Amino acid sequence: MSVLVVGISHRSAPVALLERVAVDAEGAAQLAKDVAAGEHVVEAAVIATCNRLEIYADVDRFHGSVEELSGLLVERAGRSTEALLPHLYVHYDDGAVSHLFQVAAGLDSMAVGEAQILGQTRDALARGQEAGTVGPALNVLFQQALRVGKRAHAETGIDQAAPTLVSAALDRVGHAVGRRTVVVGAGSIAALATATLVRRGATDVVVVNRTPDRGSRLAAEHGVRAAALADLAAEVADADLVVACTGSTGVLLTTEMVARLGRPLDVIDLALPHDVEPGVGALPGVTLVTLADLADELAGSDAGAEVDAVRDIVTQEVSAFLTARRQQSVTPTVVALRSMATGVVDAELARLMARLPDLDDATRAEVLRSLRRVADKLLHQPTVRVRELANEEGAVSYAAALAELFALDPDAVEAVTRPEGLA
Repeated sequence: MSVLVVGISHRSAPVALLERVAVDAEGAAQLAKDVAAGEHVVEAAVIATCNRLEIYADVDRFHGSVEELSGLLVERAGRSTEALLPHLYVHYDDGAVSHLFQVAAGLDSMAVGEAQILGQTRDALARGQEAGTVGPALNVLFQQALRVGKRAHAETGIDQAAPTLVSAALDRVGHAVGRRTVVVGAGSIAALATATLVRRGATDVVVVNRTPDRGSRLAAEHGVRAAALADLAAEVADADLVVACTGSTGVLLTTEMVARLGRPLDVIDLALPHDVEPGVGALPGVTLVTLADLADELAGSDAGAEVDAVRDIVTQEVSAFLTARRQQSVTPTVVALRSMATGVVDAELARLMARLPDLDDATRAEVLRSLRRVADKLLHQPTVRVRELANEEGAVSYAAALAELFALDPDAVEAVTRPEGLA
């Protein structure tokens, strides 16, 4: 397995550019399919959040794959290659594993330590499994990343180490108990917004969503009211605060809609693409807080010892994962070698029995055991040593050397690796 990551995030690009490449769940699933259709790609998954879009692929070569994946993002952004490439980042193999573990643990988030990325990573895995773009390689990698993220939150206080996007935004507008609030959306960020508002004492909250069932479920979970998207203008007319976080295509809160109110209003837009028309922020008495406004503040927050503790966990987990992967990489060669030895023993025994037809069954069995013991003892040290050497970092492929020394049939090694049911 050689994992390649090509991505763009709040760390590498301005929000305006992130907005151009943003995809919803359906778009992320289609992007994964487009990636998997590439010439050099075996498996693919896409993590899509409000501030990152990352393609993870199991590839058979580096350079051609980087070009393919970068090209898909350039096409998505509708920008020239020269304009987008400086904002893309690439991680390969060991670096890709480390990056995913950091992402899942919340170390790479705009709000360090936020837990929503775990759900978004899980969604990426589920989409890939459903679409058939995720196979055994990425499944193992993503499952381990999820375990790393859970461990980070269970063993440290990283959750409280830095403000969440929602909390930081609410602090910006000075949200107080008693203000009438409209939450637009019913996804993970909307759920976080609703929960945070209720936890802070808000009681007059309405969840407005395009899909009534999802909006009603979220509202019922927190004991607030739900409304249809068609009623957005009416709900905003009575609101003191609007938190928009659908990430749908097209603006939902227009300058004209807010201008008609003719009074102060606080608006928080946590969506990519934007839910709120930028001109809203220029209206008299209106305060608009966007992801771009929060980026510098959150990036500069100091999580101190908690972040250090999570980094230690990630370092441990990356080392353990890579060690297990290197050991696993030699297994097909070891199995093929032992299979070859068994074949040699069986063939030699058959020739011996043909020359000594009068041997009784007990003697035949003892001869077979002796031959197999000899073969096992001769192979024991090389196979143990090759597993030990596989733990050492470096360019030498000891599995390849073992296969070359014993003239193993490449097809025999491949047969051990090949998933069941594939020809």
